[in-house]
Amino acid sequence: MVDDEVLRAAPGDRARAAADALGDDVLTAWCADLLTRRATWGDTDLPDAHWVGGAAVDGWGSPDHLDEDTIYWSRVWAARTLLYVWDDACSADVVAGLDDPAWRVREMCAKVAARWEVGAAGDRCAALVVHDGLPRVRAAAARVLGVVGEAEHALALHDALDDAEESVRTAADRALRTLARRLDRRL
Repeated sequence: MVDDEVLRAAPGDRARAAADALGDDVLTAWCADLLTRRATWGDTDLPDAHWVGGAAVDGWGSPDHLDEDTIYWSRVWAARTLLYVWDDACSADVVAGLDDPAWRVREMCAKVAARWEVGAAGDRCAALVVHDGLPRVRAAAARVLGVVGEAEHALALHDALDDAEESVRTAADRALRTLARRLDRRL
């Protein structure tokens, strides 16, 4: 069982405590497995579910509190943990999470891709910037392109400058400027 102090800790502190207890490799592999549904939240063969992503405070995140409509939260928490504890072996799973049906998972995977500069996320994020139905996902995807995008991704960012949502337009503008500086060319 996880110490109550850890359960009340901030997500980053909680992720670090989990990594200290389980090992970085075990934790990141478990999170990747949850994210891609190779594992299921609450599997008895897996580490204690209370560790992941700051989720299980006061039992909300315990497996018996998640149902068919809320099980996606385990994938959000798994991705969130990967913001703080990382292994490059998780890159493909984070990119796959960009296609998750739950928008919160897509958004969190975009945050992880930006944080750890997952270059393989570029093409998928370019599509999300233009086509995702949620502004938060479009904005998060735009931020990824600023960090890892290539010149061919600039078109998606230019399209996003006309997005109906100001947050997306702002993220696209910043991403374009960052991308242009990073590539040292005009886009």
